[in-house]
Amino acid sequence: MANANNSEQVKPLAPAEYHLRSDYEDQAMSGGKLTLQHRRRCLQCFGCVTALLLVAVVIIIVIATVFHVKNPSIRMNSVTIQRLEFLNNGSVRSSGDENVTLLADFSVKNPNYNSFKYGNTTTSVYYGGVVVGEGHIPEGLAKARRTLRMNVTVDLNPEKFLTVPSFLRSDILSRSLNMSSYTRIDGKIKLLKILKKSVVLKMNCSIIYNISSQAVQQECRGQGL
Repeated sequence: MANANNSEQVKPLAPAEYHLRSDYEDQAMSGGKLTLQHRRRCLQCFGCVTALLLVAVVIIIVIATVFHVKNPSIRMNSVTIQRLEFLNNGSVRSSGDENVTLLADFSVKNPNYNSFKYGNTTTSVYYGGVVVGEGHIPEGLAKARRTLRMNVTVDLNPEKFLTVPSFLRSDILSRSLNMSSYTRIDGKIKLLKILKKSVVLKMNCSIIYNISSQAVQQECRGQGL
């Protein structure tokens, strides 16, 4: 029995293993945490910079669009002359108390994102260098990116035609009058209700009036300054 007990020797338990981390390992783990935080901060900074760049680009586009002012354009649509009649001897055919008028229909196109405000406008009609009539348009407003139709009535003075030497010499014989008109529109375009840009529109027209048929031909040229 004793031998059996001796043969059955009790094996001692294995000693518990302990792992002591070195300073190098501690620094490596803390360094990994710092690297992760650094990456997060870099990503946040990159996101902020990207957002600021996008905002700056949007602001530049808006400024370039709003503050880039294009000159409005002016165009003559039609010209009509009413009750301007002469006899073969050059005298004026009377039409009672009715006035001799020139009706001009023209358009002002405003391509800007801001309204165009203009003052009182005058249209003058010339024959042989002599002013034979004037018409006036009150101040108004051409809305942003819209086309404004304007109509002006010019009262003509037939007696002033007789003062031009070429009238009796040639024009009354050819039954054709060569006239011209000049229109000037002064206005301003507001930018964000702070800045204003002055704009001047000019239009010159050559007008041929057939005395017999009372037909009108016009050729116009507009200019924006």
